Amino acid sequence: MTNTGQPRKVIVGTAMLNMFHEYPGLEVRLGDLGGLIGRMAAQAAKQHNGAGLDLAALPEYAVGGGLKGPAAEVSFPLEGPVAGIIGGKAREHSCYVVLPLMLTEDRDAGVYSNAAVLFDRGGRVAGIYRKVHAVPERESGVLEGGVMAGKGFPVFDCDFGRIGVQICYDMAFDEGWEVLGRKGAELIVWPSQWPGQISPAARALRHGYFVLTSTWRNNACLVDPTGHVVREIREDGVLVEQIDLEYVLLHWQSALKEGKAFDERYGARAGYRYDPAEDSGMFWSNDPQTPVMEMVRALGLEPKPDQLARSRKQLDKVRGGPPQMD
Repeated sequence: MTNTGQPRKVIVGTAMLNMFHEYPGLEVRLGDLGGLIGRMAAQAAKQHNGAGLDLAALPEYAVGGGLKGPAAEVSFPLEGPVAGIIGGKAREHSCYVVLPLMLTEDRDAGVYSNAAVLFDRGGRVAGIYRKVHAVPERESGVLEGGVMAGKGFPVFDCDFGRIGVQICYDMAFDEGWEVLGRKGAELIVWPSQWPGQISPAARALRHGYFVLTSTWRNNACLVDPTGHVVREIREDGVLVEQIDLEYVLLHWQSALKEGKAFDERYGARAGYRYDPAEDSGMFWSNDPQTPVMEMVRALGLEPKPDQLARSRKQLDKVRGGPPQMD
């Protein structure tokens, strides 16, 4: 959730890229991926008055998508062309990059991972997430051609906020999404071959963070913490959107006027998305001098978590204790 700090505008980009075809070779593929990052950066500048891209997300298996065979034959070491070219693009555009790949961890020992590497703005490796829920073959139990399953759900501290990563089949399991929420992740990047909007929306709403998807087909999208799709693309290409990681969730209150109270008091100094169909919305400040929580308090409004906590306390008092949970 949010705190009372200044606005934190973050420009995120993602891509949909069909890789269901013959593999073009490592050099061509890395060039294509670098081109997508460049397109995101150019779109960020065009959409947001010259502002820079903060984060670029690429789809699952991005480096080797289209290759078939056991993990040993479709994995790549991070050192060399992969880190050199993609790290170079991160440095060129001064943005973080989430690069998924089948990663060679130790070829001699036969250790491989379905991983997502986070590059920082200087092109350095800031962290690696290894897919915890790699898909087991039904009969043999071998994981995705012989990868090792990841063991944990790290949260990465970027200069704009805290991000986590889940990969494809991780969506089907609650653990990672819950842990990342508990650790304070504000944005989850979900590279995947499996597209989805309802599932990411459910995760975003349940845990109160943004989810950015990057896929091979059907759609790639950005979902906000209210569970609404903010932007989507339905064909190969890139999507770029600005979000604010300092926000307040507000449920219906008469003084809110479905958001019009912010328009009347602050005009363009504030922004929001309010959905009358849900009687709730998220609100943020566009004024570096006025944090969003200050705006909320000045309008006499009650943030949704505070509203729920107050209601729970009052209900328990009248009831004589909490409700039975069995």
